[in-house]
Amino acid sequence: MQITVAALIVRFMERLGIARAYGMPGSHILPVYDQLYDSPIKTVLVKHEQGAAFMACGEVRATRGIAACITTAGPGATNLVTGIANAYADKLPILIITGETSTAIFGKGGLQESSGEGGSIDQTDLFRGITRYHKIVERTDYLLQVLRQSTRILLSPNAGPVLLSFPYNIQKELVEETLLDDIRFVKEQPPVCHRFAATDDMAQMLRASKHPVIVAGHGCFIAGAQNALERLGERHAVRVATTLKGKGLIAESSPRALGCLGVTSDGSAYRHIVAHADLVIVLGATFNERTSYLWDAKLMAGKRVIQVDHDAAQLEKVFRADLAIHGDIRAVLEDLLECLGNDAVPPAPTFSRPPVAPHFTAIAHLFDRLVDNLPNAMVFDDNIILAQTYLKASPQHRYFPNSGVSALGHAIPAAIGARCAIATPTFAVTGDGGFQMACMELMTAVNYKVPLNVVMINNGTLGLIRKNQFQLYQERYIDCDFQNPDYALLAQSFGIAHWRVETPADVDALFEHADLKDGINLIEVMWDKNVFPAYRSDR
Repeated sequence: MQITVAALIVRFMERLGIARAYGMPGSHILPVYDQLYDSPIKTVLVKHEQGAAFMACGEVRATRGIAACITTAGPGATNLVTGIANAYADKLPILIITGETSTAIFGKGGLQESSGEGGSIDQTDLFRGITRYHKIVERTDYLLQVLRQSTRILLSPNAGPVLLSFPYNIQKELVEETLLDDIRFVKEQPPVCHRFAATDDMAQMLRASKHPVIVAGHGCFIAGAQNALERLGERHAVRVATTLKGKGLIAESSPRALGCLGVTSDGSAYRHIVAHADLVIVLGATFNERTSYLWDAKLMAGKRVIQVDHDAAQLEKVFRADLAIHGDIRAVLEDLLECLGNDAVPPAPTFSRPPVAPHFTAIAHLFDRLVDNLPNAMVFDDNIILAQTYLKASPQHRYFPNSGVSALGHAIPAAIGARCAIATPTFAVTGDGGFQMACMELMTAVNYKVPLNVVMINNGTLGLIRKNQFQLYQERYIDCDFQNPDYALLAQSFGIAHWRVETPADVDALFEHADLKDGINLIEVMWDKNVFPAYRSDR
């Protein structure tokens, strides 16, 4: 039996386990949308296609599955670019389906044509650098190979976004419905070695260390190494710092936790490592600019270094390691635990974090109440500076920072995508600048009854830019300050609740009276634009 290519695309999405398609219809993609009408895949109409890409990113980060975007040709596709670049940088498996003009009018100036013919936009070139695979499917005779390649990438350990563009006439052509039976829809698992020769050396280096510190990165999440990391810390008294993307790998309320290592943190983990550590064990961390304090040589000076990563390209990319192990992080840690047996290392030196500065008490209290009152909450964060220091994340309170290409405005749509997939209290933390980039997606949450809490820092400025102009440019402020709307009225127009927070007492009232589990709330935290976090950035 034959079916249309449009029908096959939808069946392909179903076989991949895709539950939702975020996007916006246009005439060139309506055949696929029409097939989605009878599909179990739910469609989510966004306010801007960039929001669709960020929502898909949020769903993938929360579920570790595959998500989808669907848009029309031309601007429908180009509006996705920043969100897809974000997915590419974070290696997120997102399937993007776009429409295209019919092949018969390629090069003739068709409306919204992006075939690259006749001077039109070349969509292939546009997305070449931000997708793992991109194809305009102009014929059906190689459709099987295209879908096989797409599946392999989406289900691989080194995944990334895949964009398939289908001309209007191709969507209506007929193909055999059994075509998908020749594709293997099984997630590829990385090879796991249950015994690593190098872990004997690793164990010996740990035994010889007086003050070892682990720096755990996002690779530990990818490997599912949280339990092994916790056991190593407990049984052998090893202090653990995390990268920003690794925040929450262990409970930050634990006495073993040093908190987040990074230039935008309070610096506690950095100072402890520089002053005390004689061995640093780097697990799945890339030591990027934020984590490395702009590649500060003092961080690793005078220390032995062990690095473990499943991606060989990350080994010794930034610094020389005394021992570099290419392998699955969880398997390496479990092997190490066997090697160590009941060995113990000396207790680590006393560690304490600085007290909360008076200007930050309200937001610190808000994060404390969130952790205490809302188990299993998810936090998506544009404004990483405050949460990095004051949110005590844990494996139960999942934290998703502004990573990827660090695109401002991602938190609200990403949180919506995550909350569509997982029924748990969800927060988006953003500044007022980032909020205004994506605030209309709150109506997407309203339209689909997606519970969401938006914590918006209101200081009437682009805070990072103003801080840099204060510290580095002699207070020559330009294009950082702006006037805000009345957010209470804005929330009222959206039909959502509004809460104004200035003091810890306001935070207590919020948690006493607001529906933070099933409601949609705009929580406006008032802030002095001339109060800056202590960190300094010179780039």
